[in-house]
Amino acid sequence: MKFLFDQNISHRILRQLPEKFSGSTSVKQEDLINASDRQIFEYAKSNEFIIVTQDADFNELNAFLGFPPKIVWFRMGNLATFEIVEILNNSYDELINFAQDEALGCFEIKRNR
Repeated sequence: MKFLFDQNISHRILRQLPEKFSGSTSVKQEDLINASDRQIFEYAKSNEFIIVTQDADFNELNAFLGFPPKIVWFRMGNLATFEIVEILNNSYDELINFAQDEALGCFEIKRNR
């Protein structure tokens, strides 16, 4: 499973990801830091990445343009990098199912209340 981490998630996450997420990258690493959301969306689509973001904009593009790319949307406010890694790790089986389900375009992760 290859993720493209949006600019609102630290590129340092790449050093903390387990092997099962190898092939992942960040907009900074791909020199897309000043790219528009649409350009990032198209890059992810062309390179078969799942976008990981804390921003609603990608879900809106997903609704307007369809998918791929798929979106993992953290709707939990600010999180430390290690917390994002932990959540992705703990959600691995669900993320695999999401990635394989052609009917789903967005995987929302919300804080339990």
